[in-house]
This record gives sequence, structure tokens and C-alpha cells, in this order.
Amino acid sequence: MKFVVIDGSFGEGGGQILRTSLSLSIITGKPFEIINIRAGRENPGLRPQHLASVHSAARISSACLEGAELGSLRLRFIPNEVEPGEYRLDVSTAGATSLVLQTIFFHWLSRENLVPLLL
Repeated sequence: MKFVVIDGSFGEGGGQILRTSLSLSIITGKPFEIINIRAGRENPGLRPQHLASVHSAARISSACLEGAELGSLRLRFIPNEVEPGEYRLDVSTAGATSLVLQTIFFHWLSRENLVPLLL
């Protein structure tokens, strides 16, 4: 399987590159590997709010994950086809709600029939 490889330290090196990668992967069906996640930050790697986005994206796309753990500097995301239905997504903190929405919003809008989302 060929992965799109993304350097997570590029630019400002924050969580937005991860959320955008997740979103585009769901829409295109292409798997990706992101390395050096937040490498230049004071607390590098995946934080709880990033994991909320990763797990929510994985839930709606039945994705396979590698490296989805606190502090991980590397993540592999392999999406599958999105099944229609109602989804309840655990975002764990109020602050993560808008970040999760950023991740799944474009896929949700691209659906012919919008499905209910409960965050």
C-alpha cells in the first residue's frame, strides 16, 4: 500500500496539518503517514485534542490506525468507505469540539444526504 507521507513539522507545525490530512484522506480514500507530529512544540506529538480528531475521523471512515496514542510523533491513517448512519463522537473536552468539526466538516458537506452528527 502506498502512503502519502506528510512532515508534521512543516510550517507552524501544529495540529492543523493533521486535521487537514485526516479530512482529505477521508474524502479521497488515500492513506497517509504523518511524521514529526508537532515536533517543534514544547509538548511534541499527539495531544488529547488531536486524538479526538483522529478517533472521530477513524470512526466515520472505519479507518485502520497505527500510532494513535498520546505523545506519538508518527501516525498512519488508512480510511475505508464511509457508511451512512448516525454517529456519536466522543470529543472528551469542549475545546476539541470545533477541532473535530474541522476534521469531518468537508466530508459531511460532500454527502448527498447529510447524516446526523452528535458531538
